Amino acid sequence: MSFNSDASSPSTSAATTTRDWIFPSYSFIHSPQNVHRTARRRRFSSYRHPPPQFNSAAASFQQRTAGDDSKSDSSAISRSRRRHFEFGNYEKSTRLLDDGLDGDGGEGIMSNDDAVSSEKFQLKEAKVMETEKNFSGFLRGRLRVRWQLAFTVAILITVFSSLIHKNFSLHKEVTELQDKISKLNVSLKLCNLLDSIDIHNSSPEDIPVDDLRSKSLKIAALAVSIMLLSLPFFFLKYVDYVSNSRRLLENNSEEVSLNKQLAYRVDVFLSVTPYAKPLALLVATLLLICLGGLALYGVTDDSLADSLWLSWTYVADSGNHANSEGIGPRLVSVSISFGGMLIFAMMLGLVSDAISEKFDSLRKGRSEVVERNHTLILGWSDKLGSLLNQLAIANESLGGGTVVVMAERDKEEMELDIAKMEFDFRGTSVICRSGSPLILADLKKVSVSKARAIIVLAEDGNADQSDARALRTVLSLTGVKEGLRGHIVVELSDLDNEVLVKLVGGELVETVVAHDVIGRLMIQCARQPGLAQIWEDILGFENCEFYIKRWPQLDGMQFEDVLISFPEAIPCGVKVASRGGKIILNPEDSYVLQEGDEVLVIAEDDDTYSPSDLPTVWRGNLPKDEVIQKSFERILLCGWRRDMEDMIMVLDAFLADGSELWMFNEVPEKERERKLTDGGLDIDRLVNIKLVNREGNAVIRRHLESLPLESFDSILILADESVEDSAIQADSRSLATLLLIRDIQAKRLPYREALVSQVHRGSFSQGSWIGEMQQASDKSVIISEILDPRTKNLLSMSKISDYVLSNELVSMALAMVAEDRQINDVLEELFAEEGNELHIRGADLYLHEGEELSFYELLLRARQRREIVIGYRLADTEKAVINPTAKNERRKWSLKDVFVGRLGQETRALRKMSLYQYYGLAALVVGS
Repeated sequence: MSFNSDASSPSTSAATTTRDWIFPSYSFIHSPQNVHRTARRRRFSSYRHPPPQFNSAAASFQQRTAGDDSKSDSSAISRSRRRHFEFGNYEKSTRLLDDGLDGDGGEGIMSNDDAVSSEKFQLKEAKVMETEKNFSGFLRGRLRVRWQLAFTVAILITVFSSLIHKNFSLHKEVTELQDKISKLNVSLKLCNLLDSIDIHNSSPEDIPVDDLRSKSLKIAALAVSIMLLSLPFFFLKYVDYVSNSRRLLENNSEEVSLNKQLAYRVDVFLSVTPYAKPLALLVATLLLICLGGLALYGVTDDSLADSLWLSWTYVADSGNHANSEGIGPRLVSVSISFGGMLIFAMMLGLVSDAISEKFDSLRKGRSEVVERNHTLILGWSDKLGSLLNQLAIANESLGGGTVVVMAERDKEEMELDIAKMEFDFRGTSVICRSGSPLILADLKKVSVSKARAIIVLAEDGNADQSDARALRTVLSLTGVKEGLRGHIVVELSDLDNEVLVKLVGGELVETVVAHDVIGRLMIQCARQPGLAQIWEDILGFENCEFYIKRWPQLDGMQFEDVLISFPEAIPCGVKVASRGGKIILNPEDSYVLQEGDEVLVIAEDDDTYSPSDLPTVWRGNLPKDEVIQKSFERILLCGWRRDMEDMIMVLDAFLADGSELWMFNEVPEKERERKLTDGGLDIDRLVNIKLVNREGNAVIRRHLESLPLESFDSILILADESVEDSAIQADSRSLATLLLIRDIQAKRLPYREALVSQVHRGSFSQGSWIGEMQQASDKSVIISEILDPRTKNLLSMSKISDYVLSNELVSMALAMVAEDRQINDVLEELFAEEGNELHIRGADLYLHEGEELSFYELLLRARQRREIVIGYRLADTEKAVINPTAKNERRKWSLKDVFVGRLGQETRALRKMSLYQYYGLAALVVGS
């Protein structure tokens, strides 16, 4: 709708505004002056733009709505918003006008209610305009920020595009220059080749053809290298695809996929093939060089040989690719260098693993021993230290030897324990290896077939288990295909298992039953103080030991003459060739040596003695006959051993009728009887001794005080089987028991009235506690079983007890049998219940008071009783002399200084030697 141009208004000057259309305000439309002038029209029937004339009401509305937007009149959005609201106001005004005219019959007069509603409408319109103003301001700020961001991004994109364009332009120029240089190089090469023939005959048209062929070859080489590089990827994808397809077709989830099978085959190949890893590394290196050479040949102008060599330089040194020019050569050279670094890392890993494995093999003792004529020791026990010491002494005369020790222990631990042993190896080398003697491969690793002697040590612990393991070891040794060059020396713990081991090993095996032998030896030493030291001197290699050798010049000579034929040795027996090499100890004087017989002697070393001319020796007569009297004795055994029944039977044979054997240990009485019965002892069949059982702990003083310790003739302190696995613990227990017993005896015995109270024995005074114990030891003999050789220093210094080094004596016997297996027959007879054995004898049985005799004369006098004197001990010395020198030199003997003993075959009874005689001079004999 439009308004007539004749409508007067005081605001006609508003026509100068920039707005093209204006609508009358609400007040103007409802003004009384203009109601009759406004003709009613049909709403929105034919809307036209109003003419440019403006009335005062429109001007006032324009000024009111546009007052706050005068700062941004140029904004198109603000003009659009104002037109929209003005058009809405005009529409509302027209509707109100029409309603007013229709309501009062055309009078055109508004009521008071209409005036009030018009005012409210004006207020609401003002609020709407203020809200619209705020929204338009916020929208203008957001649009301003977006325009700035878009402008910045456009500038950056333009700069980046120009740089990329410049880079590609430069690259294109470089490529063109390289092509030109390559063409010039080709032309230069052609000129150099054809210069000697005829440079004018060359055709310029041929150069592009050769260049084209070279480019074709280079492209083909590049394509082949790329195809070969991508081939493993496609192969793995194909394998995975085949595995999935097979699984879907067969519908079997338990079937192993193809890729797992391939991985397993590769794993088996790398594990089984000895040099699989180095071979795989070599193949990978060659493939990398070849592929890299082909790729370099495709992106550079070099020949194929030069490209391969350049590829090798990149593989060997990753820094050589720094001089590469161009994207293609640099990309290929970097790839080859990266592969070379990986190969170099793998090579370092393989070399490091190989070196570490080799050193680890050497450290853990898995390498093979390349030795001949060495001594092999299988197993580990507390006896190893003494055994190594004896073997080192035995090999000293040969300039040293080689001893190999194999046990189921770590090599470093064994070497550390051996290094802690306090003795000199005397040039002998000790080699340790880790392994099991039950495995043939481990036995071959220590050259078992080339060893001259094999020693199998018994394990610490249960006797039956130890002997069972020794039996399995002998079975493994007999199963060596190459055969054994030397003999086997087996240490057993139980005498009952000896027959089974010899049955399995046959003639190769020599057994040493350590536990039973030590028990019998302790009984002998208890009745003959000082005998333990004699056995220690004879069995060890430090002094004199047994040797067997053939002397042809002695054939046809009687044994009585053989006795005085060796100035540096003492003959003890003969190895009879006619009886299969059987050794006869202490043969008849009338026995004549036959061809092939060998003589058993006691000498310092095997090369220190030889026979000489027969000396002239006066025989003489014995002063008196020997009378053996058995007397009642009381013996105490402290502790419990596995061979207790054997010791009881031996004592029953040696002691007089009515003797008492007291057993004091922690084993209950009923269990003792059961163990003795299981061991084969019938208590009711004992003839000479009576068993007295007492239960208690030998290291508790009140338990020991309940015993009549002052009434015992001999006390044997045994290494109890409950602690015999630990040498230190067993020795500590034995020492504690020894000191307690001696202290109790010292407080009970009348020392001032003792028979030997005036005898000077050492540097200790009679008032000291050790002096009191020494006086108590004059009344009774105490024998302590010692397992650790270091403990003997304490006992030897205090002089309050004799001792038996059980472990050391067994080690000495093992070493002697290992050096010469024939000695085992000698030891078996000396340790046996019947036959010849060492014994201490009284001097009054061989000479008169003040008589001068040589040692040869004593030998011949002892032969009248079928005895062989092997040594003596003077009263003012503490150590016996075995195989004395200057045997033909005469000296004056005293009855107070000389003691000799023997074992009588007719009675098999040990003559008990008095303690007074023990501290005089002793002669050692072998008697039958």
